[in-house]
Amino acid sequence: MTVEAKPDVSTRRATEFAVALDARSPEGPIERKWDNAKFQYKLVNPANKRKYTVLVVGSGLAGASASATLAELGYNVKCFCYQDSPRRAHSIAAQGGINAAKNYRNDGDSIYRLFYDTVKGGDYRSREANVYRLAQISVNIIDQCVAQGVPFAREYGGLLDNRSFGGAQVSRTFYARGQTGQQLLLGAYQALSRQIGLGKVAMYSRTEMLDLILIGGHAKGIVTRDMVTGKIESHLADAVVLATGGYGNVFYLSTNAKGCNTTAIWRAHRRGAFFANPCFTQIHPTCIPVHGEYQSKLTLMSESLRNDGRIWVPKKQGDTRSPDQIPESERDYYLERKYPSFGNLVPRDVASRNAKEVCDDGRGVGPGGLGVYLDFGDAIKRLGANAIREKYGNLFDMYERITAENPYEVPMRIYPAIHYTMGGLWVDYNLQSTIPGLFVTGEANFSDHGANRLGASALMQGLADGYFVLPYTIGDYLAQVGAGKYDTNNPAVAETEFEVKQRNKRLLGINGKRTVDSFHRELGKLMWDNCGMARNAAGLQEALAKIPEIRAEFWENVNVPGSADELNQALEKAGRVADFMELAELMCRDALHRSESCGGHFREESQTPEGEAKRDDENFAYVAAWQFDGDGRAPILNKEPLDFEYVHLAQRSYK
Repeated sequence: MTVEAKPDVSTRRATEFAVALDARSPEGPIERKWDNAKFQYKLVNPANKRKYTVLVVGSGLAGASASATLAELGYNVKCFCYQDSPRRAHSIAAQGGINAAKNYRNDGDSIYRLFYDTVKGGDYRSREANVYRLAQISVNIIDQCVAQGVPFAREYGGLLDNRSFGGAQVSRTFYARGQTGQQLLLGAYQALSRQIGLGKVAMYSRTEMLDLILIGGHAKGIVTRDMVTGKIESHLADAVVLATGGYGNVFYLSTNAKGCNTTAIWRAHRRGAFFANPCFTQIHPTCIPVHGEYQSKLTLMSESLRNDGRIWVPKKQGDTRSPDQIPESERDYYLERKYPSFGNLVPRDVASRNAKEVCDDGRGVGPGGLGVYLDFGDAIKRLGANAIREKYGNLFDMYERITAENPYEVPMRIYPAIHYTMGGLWVDYNLQSTIPGLFVTGEANFSDHGANRLGASALMQGLADGYFVLPYTIGDYLAQVGAGKYDTNNPAVAETEFEVKQRNKRLLGINGKRTVDSFHRELGKLMWDNCGMARNAAGLQEALAKIPEIRAEFWENVNVPGSADELNQALEKAGRVADFMELAELMCRDALHRSESCGGHFREESQTPEGEAKRDDENFAYVAAWQFDGDGRAPILNKEPLDFEYVHLAQRSYK
């Protein structure tokens, strides 16, 4: 079903609202902005920090690093995670590495080059000041993590090793084999554990945030559910930090852990936090293809594999021969052919679209033709199997366990999949949302990555936000509002708690005939087909017509067994899927209104003759910040114009 008219989208000036959409970027040259900002921030006396309490929701790299650092400074911190331990945060799944402009290889890297690569890689849809700060801080992150004992890979002489990642022509990625996220998370976790032991951090595991409490227009607390006992409880503080990751599981099949969800940021959005660029989702080119109709998630194969693996497909359509039977002359190394300067290390959005293109052309490999080869044959001949094993051994082992194929002997088969979300809650330079006192870090905010994230930059952003940015910026806010300025008897606390309980009661009382997963799977397929690797107006309009129908049936026919006063995973999933359904509609609205192609947002109507993304800088060089305007009403579009003073707008080219 399609609809002819565009959805009702109201555009109003930010000055019409109580909260102005002000990025608060500091004055001065870009290399001095962060120093200028730090000097201008108001400070909290060390003896007064103990009077303040901060809630941190999420315990991954962004949340654990923020909690540990704020507690080290003297603040009282409450940290919340829905896992049984912070060590199980999804940051642990990151494989390939973390970027830093150290120039250890002496190959021409610099802070400015990392800044340039990140803005260009994001297809000129990010805020320059934030990105430059990230590049500056990157060099400190590595020193911090080495001091924590993170076992980065080292060269024979003992120096830290680097490797290349997509979108860069220098080697700036530090790594710990194929488990960099796990090692970095353990470093942050030990810093967090130290503060827990000192009594400065109260850790709440198996506890899920279900709503945000506003008092006097400021974020002053959260409502949580104990996932073991079902107890609904309110926690109040001077400020709230959301570090809850991305929303890629709206597509059902993604590389995210099954527990990853959007509830924390979506509940905040409904309370007044603007949601920025929700349609900017990243398709990772290097994932194990779907292998069954009832598969629950997808598995990532690190982008670092593209350093030594060569990507190819047969030149002939429908060629079903085994790869060892296809001679070199009949292979198409299409990325090397089309992008000779970058080859297999083009950015993720470019690699993903090209994989889809050759598969759509009938040259895909494996079941259903939805795969391309990632071949290490040449690298093994050149370096030897032991050298490859040292660099990628655990990744090769994981691939073999899942597929029963030995990548030392046959090429891996890969296909793009949903991996990361560049969109998220809008934040200013201080990482504060449009709700005063609500700060958002890591993947949960929209900052830094524009329309496409470069590989090895997620870990960099999470740790930069938590260790080095938030501790300064939140202090500026706290110094202005004063300590303990919240009232536990405020009616807003009881009202928010009541709304959470009523929502759970409603879900449990439907007693329908369909499972939560069946609705999630239906929504995910609709989103993948119409708002996935490629989007067009007709498909987006179809999705916008269908999503309300799915949502209406969900609230009439979902079956959530059990009760709210016990361990109930069906209830947890039902609440999360209900939020995904609302978010999915906003994503499609955002994708439909942005009738240009940029980065991971590829509108089929807007492409160059060569099939590359074609931006429309005259009409879309802005951040789309959506404001919730009530149930049943169209969201309001606010715009933050993007100015490019240092990295001038240009058509991206990796040829």
